[in-house]
Amino acid sequence: MATNIGMMDGAYFVGRSEILAWINSTLHLTLSKVEEACSGAVHCQLMDAVHPGIVPMHKVNFDAKNEYEMIQNYKVLQDVFNKLKITKYIEVSKLVKGRPLDNLEFMQWMKRYCDSVNGGGLHNYNPLERREACKGGKDVSKKSAPSHPSTKSTAAAAKTHHARRNDAPSVNTTNHSVKTSSRPSSAEPAYEQQITELKLSVDSLEKERDFYFAKLRDIEILCQCPEIENLPVVEAIKRVLYATDDDASVVAEAQAIISQNGRQSEPLSPISELSEDRPKVLDTQKRKNIVNVDVETAANTTLSPRQRISDSSDVHCSGSPLMTY
Repeated sequence: MATNIGMMDGAYFVGRSEILAWINSTLHLTLSKVEEACSGAVHCQLMDAVHPGIVPMHKVNFDAKNEYEMIQNYKVLQDVFNKLKITKYIEVSKLVKGRPLDNLEFMQWMKRYCDSVNGGGLHNYNPLERREACKGGKDVSKKSAPSHPSTKSTAAAAKTHHARRNDAPSVNTTNHSVKTSSRPSSAEPAYEQQITELKLSVDSLEKERDFYFAKLRDIEILCQCPEIENLPVVEAIKRVLYATDDDASVVAEAQAIISQNGRQSEPLSPISELSEDRPKVLDTQKRKNIVNVDVETAANTTLSPRQRISDSSDVHCSGSPLMTY
């Protein structure tokens, strides 16, 4: 059973028209926009349809107009989620605003969940009867009842036109009025669809804007750390981050700061290498001196007294300044 699904799941690619058709056919409603279900009452009845009797329908308010009334419906929905151990988070603060994109995403999740329960099949569920216990449910049922246009007025108009078929100007005037009156009605759905699409695009752009602003804010906080705020790289990042105009010279200045710091650090490398090599040379010299002393000591211990006298005579003959005559 799908309680948590990812944003790349196929459920979030279901179109708005398909969602509306599913809601209207399941609950016998006549919704024209997804955001009309922002009160939460539709969500409660959808859960009642797949889990009959689990939702206290007498607590659901289909006539909710204010946010505090809508919040009560979402509290009922949250209690149902808790009973069913559904961990889906309900963003009530966004849904009650009636934003099209947020309501569409949550309704897409609702459809995916309802389809996963018993294959989406409803066991003789009567939405009109269940809605009678709700506040404002009867009014909603009356509005959603199928209204068939009466044929009496149409027949009378046909007889009138048939009786006056010789009166051409009146017929032409009537036809012209019918055409002009039908044009706005046919154009209204197209305008509403365009408005809905524009609202969805605006909501998507706002989410994208908030996402990238949060990233830039994180970078700014990181650059303000005392350990790294004085580094040249951080200074270059701040130069780009706080630029007030869209100028390519800002990036060039930031690159110059980084390259200038690199040039200043290059002459220091030979000195560091010499300082590292100097202790090695001193260690080798000390080792040579220790080896020479050890060799001379060993040689003196191995010489006989006669050889030592001969060595001293050699020193006496060589004219050493240490000998006196």
